[in-house]
Amino acid sequence: MKLALVGATGMVGEVMLKVLTERNFPIDELLLVASEKSVGKEILFKGKIHKVIGLKEAVAAKPNIAIFSAGGSTSLEWAPKFAEVGTTVIDNSSAWRMEPDKKLIVPEINAHLLTKEDKIIANPNCSTIQLVMALAPLHKKYKMKRVVVSTYQSVSGTGVKAVQQMENEIAGIKGEMAYPYPIHKNALPHCDVFEPNGYTKEEMKLAREPQKILDDRTFSITATAVRIPTTGGHSEAVNVQFENDFELGDIRKILHQTPGITVQDNPDTNTYPMPIYAHGKDEVFVGRIRRDETQPNTLNMWIVSDNLRKGAATNAIQIAEYLVNNKLV
Repeated sequence: MKLALVGATGMVGEVMLKVLTERNFPIDELLLVASEKSVGKEILFKGKIHKVIGLKEAVAAKPNIAIFSAGGSTSLEWAPKFAEVGTTVIDNSSAWRMEPDKKLIVPEINAHLLTKEDKIIANPNCSTIQLVMALAPLHKKYKMKRVVVSTYQSVSGTGVKAVQQMENEIAGIKGEMAYPYPIHKNALPHCDVFEPNGYTKEEMKLAREPQKILDDRTFSITATAVRIPTTGGHSEAVNVQFENDFELGDIRKILHQTPGITVQDNPDTNTYPMPIYAHGKDEVFVGRIRRDETQPNTLNMWIVSDNLRKGAATNAIQIAEYLVNNKLV
């Protein structure tokens, strides 16, 4: 198994190396790949020093799998070049997600759709992954009509520059700004760039990607995405209107029995999901489960997950594991 990690020196790349170690992913040869300015850098992985190589060299090595976390423009240019030499690409950017001929995969939900012919596989948006993990089993049972989601997203979702901005502001240091405004002691209703309809790209990803993952356009999603001053973990307040009625006990039971979900829901003991608790973990945490008393068949819940792990690195590596275990590479 020859595995290439493209974007190895970035925030998600670092987490991917950690997750590969923790999950003991079978690697015979690891290629750490990054932009030209990072070529030659040394990274320690499982007690061995690896030198970072460039994209051309990585393509020439013909890896079995290449996991990309290097931005959309890099993916658009280089993923097809890897695919041409027989490599299966798992891409963490938004470049391929909504392409009709590319599959958008959350392994617990739709990995069974993958075949040997899928040479570029899209990893969904971090906020989408945690949302669909909780919605998928409930949709199966009660059939969703409409979802309203408000997100509270950490600065690590923007990248290292945003984390640095927040740390500078806390320390009272003037530095480079990732956002148009301060993030410390603030909340920005502005994740990604604005589109002509007044929504941000992040909000439209949340509206469109779940329909593709669940292969169902009979429900609709509207979103407001907000950046808050936490360093890791995205949170979502979710309101779901179903076609069929439900019992809260059944909702909790379904979520409790869903692989990858941990229910934390006990108001008597102040038990509910929080980013500080989700940090470094792979589960999607669900709590504050309650009926919306303003209209029938409607549920409120609070969903939290580590955006760099299940929201990015872990999901991509789970896809790679599925490919290996089912001999699709």
